[in-house]
Amino acid sequence: MIQIEIFTFNPFQENTYILWDETQECVIIDPGCHVYEERKALTDFISEKKLKPVKLLNTHAHIDHILGNAFIKRNYNISYFLHEKDLPVLNTAPDRAAFWGFPAYEHSSVDEYLEEGKDISFGNSTLQVFFTPGHAPGHVVFYAKDQNFVIGGDVLFKGSVGRTDLPLCSFADLEKSIKTKLYTLPDQTVVYPGHGPSTTIGFEKKNNPFVRL
Repeated sequence: MIQIEIFTFNPFQENTYILWDETQECVIIDPGCHVYEERKALTDFISEKKLKPVKLLNTHAHIDHILGNAFIKRNYNISYFLHEKDLPVLNTAPDRAAFWGFPAYEHSSVDEYLEEGKDISFGNSTLQVFFTPGHAPGHVVFYAKDQNFVIGGDVLFKGSVGRTDLPLCSFADLEKSIKTKLYTLPDQTVVYPGHGPSTTIGFEKKNNPFVRL
């Protein structure tokens, strides 16, 4: 069974996720850790739980979700996964880091590309990859079917949706992603977003003011 630990990092209050199972293998999703204290909190948790990081995953490459990528790759010597269509976003990260005041940002190259239909495995567990563009051109989410949860990045929030006023964003694409990929999941599915508290598919289908069925 997959267990989840959530950290909230950096001034954007971004949610970083560690997922692991009974084998102690874990994946790290969207490491937003930037300063020493944030990195220490994450690595201390991994050490205390005796976890073995095996993959670094990004839902997308906006700067607040990738600030810790280079640190994680270097510290644990693991491969970095991103959807190929988000490379244009990743390639602007150094400029975005300078603009938002993260001078210590280190850039990372992608080792393997995420694709819909190509599952991510760790330990005894599997995450399905869904391509969900809109907030970013290569955005993906990770779905654990057996446990009814999705790591959703910045697609769907509690009572809100991801921004589409940034470069390479599209509300039409975001709306389609939510309606065809997320709203088709069981109502009890828990959504763990990139910012803010968790929600459920059923709650958002009934109450989200931005995307209605």
